[in-house]
Amino acid sequence: MSGKRSLTNIHLEKLFSNNSVESLDKQLEPKFEPKPNPFLPLAKVNVHRTDKLWKQIGQEANPDLLDTWTTEKLESFQGNIENCIGSTKVPLGIAGPLRVNGLFAQGDYPVPLATSEAALVASYHRGCTLLSLSGGATAMMLYQAVNRAPAFAFESMRGAGLFVAWAMEHFETFQQIASTTTSHGKLVDVGTTLEGNHVYLNFEFTTGDASGQNMVTIATQAICDYIKEHSPVSPLQCYVEGNLSGDKKASAQAYTSVRGRKVTAEAIIPAEILQKVVHASPRQMIDYWRMSAIGGVLSGTIGVQGHFANGLAALYIATGQDAACVAESATGITRFEQADDGALYASVTLPNIMLGTVGGGTGLPSQKAALELMGLYGTGKSNALSEVTASLVLAGELSIIAALATGDFTRAHNKLAR
Repeated sequence: MSGKRSLTNIHLEKLFSNNSVESLDKQLEPKFEPKPNPFLPLAKVNVHRTDKLWKQIGQEANPDLLDTWTTEKLESFQGNIENCIGSTKVPLGIAGPLRVNGLFAQGDYPVPLATSEAALVASYHRGCTLLSLSGGATAMMLYQAVNRAPAFAFESMRGAGLFVAWAMEHFETFQQIASTTTSHGKLVDVGTTLEGNHVYLNFEFTTGDASGQNMVTIATQAICDYIKEHSPVSPLQCYVEGNLSGDKKASAQAYTSVRGRKVTAEAIIPAEILQKVVHASPRQMIDYWRMSAIGGVLSGTIGVQGHFANGLAALYIATGQDAACVAESATGITRFEQADDGALYASVTLPNIMLGTVGGGTGLPSQKAALELMGLYGTGKSNALSEVTASLVLAGELSIIAALATGDFTRAHNKLAR
């Protein structure tokens, strides 16, 4: 995380143009007066508590944050927010319909996208149109697992090794303990990492139709409690998560396995439809993809893709997914080739799509409505949603690569952005 000399000098010049070293140093000192007055923490959500928080802020409730709709719906936010003072409205657009031919998703899907980024919905809509006119995207959800990786410290490597041996013998016991905490999740596997006198157990769970992160945390805590009581080698420290799972961050481990749902999607785009919709030839698309793939390798990205995060973030916000999981979901591979008949073969593979159709934010009023718009709210719909998501990402890759390959990228942003 080094800084270059020129950028450092520019920054210092701005800082010192109106400040002395002494005044800047003074600004950075800890300050204990006046005494801070933290807002009273409130987990319950209702009109009375929201009004109380606005009074603590010392301002009138802003109607753009606490409007009539929000006031009426406040109690439905219970369990999704603390210290609630209102809601933020993000513009919602629609892309598609997107035709998906999947193992679980079948049909034409309107895709809601919540964003403030101009040109994003237009680009994904263009990609969806391209895919649908070409017969749709073929999609397959391949694996589903969510992991939690507790960490244990021992006096020595010998103790750590003995613990691993004991833990492997008690995996079925761990499964039984996990099953007492959830009727939807199931502990299916465990990996071990021994580093000196530290041990990480990487538990993998299936989580039904939920994204499942809270589910696996509760189950893992129950297992950790059992370990602390019954392990023949007592750990000096035990943590329910040792930062090995890849939760909310891009990781090579998750990229090479699965965290959430691993999904792949493909399409064969006839050259004439490609030219008609995105004004590009297969050769232009492949030439740009090849050069951008090398650029991704040179920059050290995990995977090679154009902008998975754009579509994922907009869909996650619209449908009540954990938006922070875009950090781990937006890894994968985009690949373009020319088919024997001159058409464009395009595919994407995403190993870490973290989403659900029950639980979390999916039950919030607007987010539930967005899932219902797609016909994908509730039990039995999460695998289909993951296939639609991968197909949407493929649509976005086709559109942005066409825009960059033909020079339309800047023109589109100049036209549509403020």
